[in-house]
Amino acid sequence: MKRTSRDIRTANRYEVLRQIIAASPTSRQELAAATGLSLATVATLVGELLDLRMITEVGFEDSAGGRPRGLVAVHASGGALIGVDIAETYVRVELFDLGLNVLARADEDMRPGESRPEQVVGHVAAAVGSVVTQAGVEGARVLGVGVSVPGQVDRATGVAEYAPNWDWHDVPLLDLLSEQIAYPLYMDNPLRACAVAELWFGAARGSGDAVVVNLGTGVGAGLVLGGGLHRGVSNSAGEWGHTTLVLDGRLCHCGNHGCVETYVGAPGIMVNLRELAADSALLHPEDQTATIDALARGVGAHDPVALKVVRDTARYLGAGIADLVNLFNPEVVVLSSWVAATLGEPLLHEVREAVARHALRRPLAATRIVLSAIPTDPVCLGAATFALEGALQSAPQKRTQPAAQRGTPVRSRTAPPS
Repeated sequence: MKRTSRDIRTANRYEVLRQIIAASPTSRQELAAATGLSLATVATLVGELLDLRMITEVGFEDSAGGRPRGLVAVHASGGALIGVDIAETYVRVELFDLGLNVLARADEDMRPGESRPEQVVGHVAAAVGSVVTQAGVEGARVLGVGVSVPGQVDRATGVAEYAPNWDWHDVPLLDLLSEQIAYPLYMDNPLRACAVAELWFGAARGSGDAVVVNLGTGVGAGLVLGGGLHRGVSNSAGEWGHTTLVLDGRLCHCGNHGCVETYVGAPGIMVNLRELAADSALLHPEDQTATIDALARGVGAHDPVALKVVRDTARYLGAGIADLVNLFNPEVVVLSSWVAATLGEPLLHEVREAVARHALRRPLAATRIVLSAIPTDPVCLGAATFALEGALQSAPQKRTQPAAQRGTPVRSRTAPPS
């Protein structure tokens, strides 16, 4: 779809604010250098962000032989953002200030069989209410709620089009949530959320090309290409978990056989364990989290079954990641989400060795493979940026300012008030 001048303006507002959040305090000159926008365009966008009270003036710094440069910083208390991580086994909600610092957190467990849309919506509404109460923020300060839901989503309509692990088809999730949550709502999936979190604050920061591998109940790959999030033509890019790893392999929830997810997602790892040692005390048949936790403890204790399961899982994972390295030639591959965080360095070590056996030498030499180091839930953090982007999209835009094309001054359309 062709981008309008308003779309371009919003994207550049977002990029300028991202740079300010990452490097407060900073000058307009530094922002122009970091974004590639002209100084005049940056000055206009900074003025708009000041009017919106998202940033604030914080004094001056000396410049070599010239006039002192005015500094701006994020106005952390100027608003609140909420990020929602809907996963197959839990709902986690975090409330952030505008500096994307966590102010409150709430978790809701989802037991097997609790995946009907109305049940999920109830968990989300309860957790959102909890974080607002915990943080003591006024409702008017909440600029929006970003919601991450597994599977394929339509961002424009707020419809969860397909979530294979729950057999969801065309669920109008944002409409259902809006009946219980009064704040503006924005939706995408965890692949995009994790990728944005790493791009803003994690291992992909400063990288032009990166792959963020999401390892949880489901599996996928968030893609950062050319310095920005890659969504694909129907917002479906990154469904790497549903690419074929083993011909005629295990049956996947999506209906195909041998998908990557069936070997390296949490349920797949449980199958790996069951096939190796069906009577192992490490296996908790109805509890993914307990099984992965037990495997991590077993690896730490040098349990031979745990070590073999992690090594076998890493073999499958390494072959799949080698495909990503060969296809996208990224600077960094980040292992993210709760399975990667729980299995940690032992998994990373085995994965690196497995990738080295399968990837082409030249792209592999340019790629780092690392664990996510983001201290909070990366999905919640990324989802909060969806809300921030939505707030910037809905905010009024001035009529007579340089449009946000790289240094090209043309007039933008007036947006309706939010």
